[in-house]
Amino acid sequence: MASATAKGKACLHTKSFIINRKTVFSSSLLNHQFVKIKICLIRLRRKIMFGKNKYLYVFFVAGLLFFIQPAWAENPTSYDTTWEKFSLNAGYFIANTNTDLRLGSGLGLTVDVEDLLGLDTTNSVFRVDAIWRFTENRRHRIDFTWFSFRRDGDTTIGRDFTIKDNEGNEIDIPAGSQVNTKFNLDIYKAAYSYSFFQDDRMDLALSLGLYVMPIDIGLQATGVINVDETERFTAPLPTLGLRADFAITPKWFLRTGVEVFYLEIKEFTGTIYESHAAIEYLPWKHFGFGLGFNTFNLNIEADGEDYPQIDFVGEIDFKYSGLLLYAKLFF
Repeated sequence: MASATAKGKACLHTKSFIINRKTVFSSSLLNHQFVKIKICLIRLRRKIMFGKNKYLYVFFVAGLLFFIQPAWAENPTSYDTTWEKFSLNAGYFIANTNTDLRLGSGLGLTVDVEDLLGLDTTNSVFRVDAIWRFTENRRHRIDFTWFSFRRDGDTTIGRDFTIKDNEGNEIDIPAGSQVNTKFNLDIYKAAYSYSFFQDDRMDLALSLGLYVMPIDIGLQATGVINVDETERFTAPLPTLGLRADFAITPKWFLRTGVEVFYLEIKEFTGTIYESHAAIEYLPWKHFGFGLGFNTFNLNIEADGEDYPQIDFVGEIDFKYSGLLLYAKLFF
């Protein structure tokens, strides 16, 4: 009986030992497999880090970029497309102006009307800009701009100067005369542009534009001599331009552009240079704000009707530069 009990205990001990050995062996095998997996991962990481497998590295980076959404696409349902089909900007334009004027042909005296005749050098005007992309791919675009300067001055001049009347007669206005001057200028601009490069981030376009500028100049002098002279004409001048718009994020845009024109026909010479840059913030789906800077230089020198619609004898050199704060409605 005792012998049987001893054999039973020995058998149980042997089974327990076998089970423990299997458990230890199984655990050792798992540890071994884990070590092998860990070594493989380390080798893979080294290959990626040190460029031993360039194709795997490219695949890894491409996968990473695919799963990480860029900042500008954080809310793709906010806008149907990056570039709006229609927009209307209305705002306040604060401009610093400078005007040199000569009435009459030849080597007549050119005067700085702000300095000599007392016209305002700073003007605050209402301004409207609109665009319309009229095709499905939104590469074809029409632009329209309008704003107006209304300036006048009333001063006693401190030196003599000479003008010519409409018949070409010289008129000397002596120092001490009371002179009232007006210089009114409307600027209408229409332009067509085609985007030769356009994606979700950038829109580059060439443009063909037309400036139509009714100009009204008046000068009245009283004192030693009485003078009342007026010049009214409209200057239609074409331009060529380059436009570049950038979508920084879905809500921040940078708008830039430049336009130029030079034409010389017989006794007529016309020059335009315009440039602008604006930053826009569009926090809502159809409404936003913008802050821009705009410069403009117009030079017209004419001696009659050599250029269509310009019946003017003299020279005008008009410049402005200023800030534009506007609200934007777009679809």
